[in-house]
Amino acid sequence: MDKLNVKDVMQYIELVTNLKHSSRKGWEYCDVPNHERIAGHMYAMAMMTFLLDEKSGLDRFKCMQLTLVHDLCESIVGDITPRDNIPEDVKHKMELEAMEKLTSLLGDELGGRMFALYQEYEKKETPEAKFVKDLDRFDMIFTAMTYEKRDNTPKKLQEFFDSTEGKFQHPFVKKLVAELENMRPRQSDSSNDD
Repeated sequence: MDKLNVKDVMQYIELVTNLKHSSRKGWEYCDVPNHERIAGHMYAMAMMTFLLDEKSGLDRFKCMQLTLVHDLCESIVGDITPRDNIPEDVKHKMELEAMEKLTSLLGDELGGRMFALYQEYEKKETPEAKFVKDLDRFDMIFTAMTYEKRDNTPKKLQEFFDSTEGKFQHPFVKKLVAELENMRPRQSDSSNDD
């Protein structure tokens, strides 16, 4: 820590704590009141890594680290969604540059380690990165179900479920998704009886 520039560290802290107040735009675009912030999403994913047991074959600590860095670039570029109509390659370039800027504030060793974790998540080649991507998608649909239930708006957020259909890979997350579908209120559950 002594080798780090304190002014750079303070800038890093200022940037990453923006995520406590930065909206998850998908919910905003769907007019979901009192919706989560980016940091809340990352926190929920990090807490889910505790569900992994030692027999999972996954590096639990690395999974937690991946959840905490996967959206860090959004502290600079914000949450870019498909509705923003920004081409995927442009989005990736913006996010990569933001992550480079952010991690450069922490020096070669620490910043390099964080940047490597971010790249690992982005490439989705390791079992841990694939698992964390599943958590990312699962947290999104779990949150969608929570808002539908809370606001008594069954199926209002169906687009989020549709966007993840058939994309889950990890067996444990697949079980969670199946249970979530069982828990999800149906349109007929909220209709009035004659």
